[in-house]
Amino acid sequence: MPELRKDPVTGRWVIIATERAKRPSQYGKIEEEKKGGFCPFCPGNEKTTPPEVLSYRPTNTLKDQEGWWLRVVPNKFPALLQEGSLKRSADGMYDMMTGYGAHEVLIESPNHEHTYGDLPEEQIQEIIWALRDRVVELRKETRMRYIMIFKNHGREAGASLEHPHTQVIALPIVPKRVQEELSGSSKYYEYKERCVFCDMIQQEQEDGTRIVMETDNFLSYMPFASRFPFETCIIPKEHSCFFNDIQKNQVVELAAIMKRTFGLIKQALSDPHYNFVIHTTPFDETGNSPYYHWHIEIMPKLTKVAGFEWGTGFYINPTPPEVATKYLLDVAAKQDQQAAPPSAGAQIADLH
Repeated sequence: MPELRKDPVTGRWVIIATERAKRPSQYGKIEEEKKGGFCPFCPGNEKTTPPEVLSYRPTNTLKDQEGWWLRVVPNKFPALLQEGSLKRSADGMYDMMTGYGAHEVLIESPNHEHTYGDLPEEQIQEIIWALRDRVVELRKETRMRYIMIFKNHGREAGASLEHPHTQVIALPIVPKRVQEELSGSSKYYEYKERCVFCDMIQQEQEDGTRIVMETDNFLSYMPFASRFPFETCIIPKEHSCFFNDIQKNQVVELAAIMKRTFGLIKQALSDPHYNFVIHTTPFDETGNSPYYHWHIEIMPKLTKVAGFEWGTGFYINPTPPEVATKYLLDVAAKQDQQAAPPSAGAQIADLH
């Protein structure tokens, strides 16, 4: 029987369409069109990108040359430009402003193939630190109100280059989707005097049916009202509103939970195309906002958003999050079993 589930943050309704459900193994792999040829993000091609604004490299190597293990460069084809002034205007009833902002690309590693599920945890830690560094730097620009961190993996998710990279866009406005979360969580706090995200964490821990992985400081789970099959959220368990406030011990744990979560999604679903975003509190919020909680959203591209979704704002998800979670945990159990050392009996048997 289909279910309608309501997102407790935004109030959005999702249809869990069990009547049209697919088994997770039935989601076919999207054939990636390998472009090959020249890659501007590969080592040796540093001069083909705009000059780097940040890099992690040995001290004996020069800027914009080989030797780096992570680089951040301005996007060569930016959505917004950090030039000129921010001006607001109107054309009759229509509001406009100049396209002021910043658009950067974080090249995650020199390796052309490896993404979060493949990289060592230490390299993912470096990525998290670099993202944090760029948020801190871009936040100094007082005209910016929000920084969106996102990744498009695969053609269906909007990636135009194969080399794994994450994008950072600083905006003079707060995005609509973030504003919806802010509004919904603020109303929840006014009514209950509690953070809705903190309540969800407690609820997920009590239910236990949608948790992918848990550490001392982070929870990886599939939302109750998942919009998409295998949609996954990673969130700090302690209340925290700004991503850039992340601490060293949290970076270590976040890297571990990201590697595990992305690795399971890659193996279980044959490396699906996906989008990944970090939602954090806007800059003009002061102090530790009691109602908003930064988090990561991972959205595999396994279904199509069509007319019904665009017309209603509803989403149709054919795979309940509880089923998707169990499938990932079964894959994890098989991984752990294969990685476990053989028992003493098995070792003795192998000797004969």
